[in-house]
Amino acid sequence: MLQLYTYFRSSAAYRVRIALNLKGLPYEAVPVHLLRGGGEQHGEAFARRNPARLVPVLQEGEVALSQSLAIIEYLEDAHPSPPLLPRGALARARVRELALAIACDIHPLNNLRVLRYLDARLGVDAEGRAEWSRHWIELGFAAIERMLVASGTAGDFCYGDSPTVADCVLVPQALNALRAKCPLERYPAARRVYEHCTRLPAFERAAPGAQPDAE
Repeated sequence: MLQLYTYFRSSAAYRVRIALNLKGLPYEAVPVHLLRGGGEQHGEAFARRNPARLVPVLQEGEVALSQSLAIIEYLEDAHPSPPLLPRGALARARVRELALAIACDIHPLNNLRVLRYLDARLGVDAEGRAEWSRHWIELGFAAIERMLVASGTAGDFCYGDSPTVADCVLVPQALNALRAKCPLERYPAARRVYEHCTRLPAFERAAPGAQPDAE
């Protein structure tokens, strides 16, 4: 069985949980607490699976894969049905464009190790860190909203009538936006996708609060 090294609150792990559920792939969740004892991800046993000391990691037999989008692309190639990428080169590029705009432009600036660095090394207080997060989330979501509207293909999902990789990435980031007190009302297309997806069983089962390590 597949094993997913995960943390309930990790957006990147959340993406992979959604993809696994959408594809109907059973897996064993192996919690890695990112805060306890300075962070279990920094232990040598975990570092052997992922030298970057980040979750998620997908373990299949002796093979360990890291980076959420690489893992999802692997699942897409290894288990193509149901697909998480549409047919056609341009359609697939549009889905990847949305996913990467979130995974590369928004998420890295707001993940745990960046916020810890702002605190420990630069002395940014809690209010300043919250403002930092809101700034980058709002800037990124404004772009995502424009992309969804301009594409003309967004509806209940980011692209077309079925979930794609873009939805796997948007939903966790939208939840982060809500945690950071960034109202989604400013982004009606993104909000519509988020609200529709989170009512679906595959997304519900992947949600942070539904995980065995949820606190």
